[in-house]
Amino acid sequence: MTAEPDIDSIAADLRYKLTARLADAGRLHSPQWRAAVEAVPRHEFVRRFYRETDAPGLTTWAPVTPELSGAEEWLRQAYADDTLITQFDGREIDWTDPQPISGAHPTSSSTLPALVVTMLEELHVHDGMNVMEIGTGTGYSTALMCHRLGARQVTSIETDPDIAARARDALNRCGYAPRLIVGDGLAGDPGGAPYDRTIATCGVRHIPHAWVRQTRPGGIVLTTLRGWMRSLGLVRLTVGHDERAEGRLVAGDPSFMIARQQDAPESLGMIPGPEAGVSRSTPYGPDTLTRPGSGFVAQLAMPGARFFTMPADDGTPCTYVLDDESFAVLTPKSGDEWHVRQGGSVALWDVLEDSLDTWRAADSPMPTEFGVTVTAKDQRVWLGSPDGPNWRLPIPAEDTDSSA
Repeated sequence: MTAEPDIDSIAADLRYKLTARLADAGRLHSPQWRAAVEAVPRHEFVRRFYRETDAPGLTTWAPVTPELSGAEEWLRQAYADDTLITQFDGREIDWTDPQPISGAHPTSSSTLPALVVTMLEELHVHDGMNVMEIGTGTGYSTALMCHRLGARQVTSIETDPDIAARARDALNRCGYAPRLIVGDGLAGDPGGAPYDRTIATCGVRHIPHAWVRQTRPGGIVLTTLRGWMRSLGLVRLTVGHDERAEGRLVAGDPSFMIARQQDAPESLGMIPGPEAGVSRSTPYGPDTLTRPGSGFVAQLAMPGARFFTMPADDGTPCTYVLDDESFAVLTPKSGDEWHVRQGGSVALWDVLEDSLDTWRAADSPMPTEFGVTVTAKDQRVWLGSPDGPNWRLPIPAEDTDSSA
């Protein structure tokens, strides 16, 4: 008879190895956070999950459970430095008969530990501080904060009731009882304010001013800025006495799902007709939108845009950039030249080229050379200093403070 694996011993060993890898990679510095990673059993928060496969074609995820993969393999994957998917398209997974999933949209996950600990280190917490977390998710990062600060110092908000319930169960199994709220994380928690630190484990197109108002002066708001085309980066803001917050991007392109309340509309909009708009040549092709540096600038320059590529009726590859009623269409010309045809209220490609010129004139700086200023009425990303070149973040009217 084969002996049952000792789950606790195997998991403890894997935690120590994960901690060592994160420390060796320069992700984990603080002894307190190191102790938290060594102590918190990540496998309790990912008892069942999906991992991306290398199957060709549509992106495909395969289920991983102790029953399907074996307990030891499940544990090995649970302690890998990978993002583990726990929900697709906002719907619960049928775990009675889990099957590979293709072409779906992940909507909840346990983020790769390297990014989790990077954010926690950048939060600069001290004993006795209280923290508001936006996006409980599986509850793993919540548990790490409970271990570091004490559960009474942690408030976590999750918009999805099913996800929140699973996180609560996992936290209870691990002996943590933070304050958990099911609600709109973008609205924060005025009842528990002010907080010393606010951390968001989702991407946002702009900083909800409620987070600034609910963080005490001198406190920190840490979140990922992103748009509908790509992520911009992890930003750490210090809150001032006038409900103003300012700070710099501290890491480029972290991968967090966008907050559901700020996700893009399903419809991309109307595709322009073949004769619409005004054409000209441009040195910038579609790869401008996807390369690390220029893609960052493109997201700043066109915050409401999305793009896709499809052939025209004659087979010519066309890249469409759409933003409400404005558009730009890119087609090959010759050599390094492209045709761009644009129209609508905003000449999107002109705006992009102006921003790229500004960026290149500054020697194409990395995202960490950019900063963010947030006020009750306005939010801007700036290059170099608050007085330098800047780009406005998209803020709906309901998220501005008309009394300010």
